[in-house]
Amino acid sequence: MRIRKQELGDMNIVGAKIESKRKALGMKQKDLLAQLQVKGIDLNSSGLSKIEGQLRGVSDYELKAIAESLDVSVNWLLGIGE
Repeated sequence: MRIRKQELGDMNIVGAKIESKRKALGMKQKDLLAQLQVKGIDLNSSGLSKIEGQLRGVSDYELKAIAESLDVSVNWLLGIGE
């Protein structure tokens, strides 16, 4: 497992939760990307890495598909009602 070399950015508030949940599920980035592609979200590994590093914003379509793929709510990813 590679360690992030860059500091977390400030382009989204969900990236760290996406990464931690994905890892807790034992899911590799390529596995999540495959699930997202089935849902119509065309995202590459660089894009997902930037989302997880909070260096890229996330569209509502992407957020919904990511939440479904990780079996969590959008609210959980946003830190609402924890």
